[in-house]
Amino acid sequence: MSEVLQKLQSHLDASLGAKLDKQTIAFNQLTLEVLSENYLEVAQFLRDDEICGFDQLSDLCGVDYLTYGQGEWDTGGSSFTRGVKRDFSFDADDSGDAPEFEGKRFAVVTHLLSVKNNQRIRLKVYCDDNQAPKVASITEIWNSANWYEREAFDLFGILFDGHPDLRRILTDYGFIGHPFRKDFPLIGQLEMRYDEEQKRVVYEPVSIEPRVLVPRIVRGGK
Repeated sequence: MSEVLQKLQSHLDASLGAKLDKQTIAFNQLTLEVLSENYLEVAQFLRDDEICGFDQLSDLCGVDYLTYGQGEWDTGGSSFTRGVKRDFSFDADDSGDAPEFEGKRFAVVTHLLSVKNNQRIRLKVYCDDNQAPKVASITEIWNSANWYEREAFDLFGILFDGHPDLRRILTDYGFIGHPFRKDFPLIGQLEMRYDEEQKRVVYEPVSIEPRVLVPRIVRGGK
C-alpha cells in the first residue's frame, strides 16, 4: 500500500467512521462501500473535504450480481461446445422465473477523480430492494452524473431518487425490460426489419434460437 493511499484511508476512517461499510485497496486504488442511507453524505464529503477534493465524477455504472461467480457452460475437457441454454428466462412483463437471489443484487459504482491531488477513488453502494432497486441521485453534487444515472436506469432498471429527468437514454422509447440485467436474454425480445410492402420498419418476435455460444479454444498439439 502506498503512503498516499494509507494517509487517505486513515483520514476517511477518522472523518466518516461508521458511515463507511467497508474499505478495500486493490490495483493501487481505494474502494469505499457504503450503505444506501449514507451514500449522499459520503459523496458530499468526498467532494467538499479539503484533503479529499474529489471534484470530478468520471464514471458511474450499475452492476447486477445475479449470476456472480457462476459459469454457463462446462466444456468437459473438450476444445469447445456449440452452446448452452440458460436455466431461466425473461418475460416481457418483468416477472420472469429468474432464481431467487440471496443478498443485495444491484449496486451502483462511481469513479471519482481529484484533479488537484491527482488521485482516484471508487465509491460503491448496494440497492436495498432487489425488486425495485433504488439509491439517491448525486446529480446535485456532480452534474456529470446526470446521463450516467440515466444509463444505469435504462440498462439495469436502477432508480435514482431525486434525479431531475430520469428516462431512457440508449434504448428505444417503447423498449421493454433492461438489457444489462443478467436475466435478460442475449437475443433480446424483438427484432426489426424494413417491410417493402408496408414501406416502414416493423417489429417482430425474435426468430433466432436462444443460446450462448462458446468460443473455440485451441490447445497445443491439437
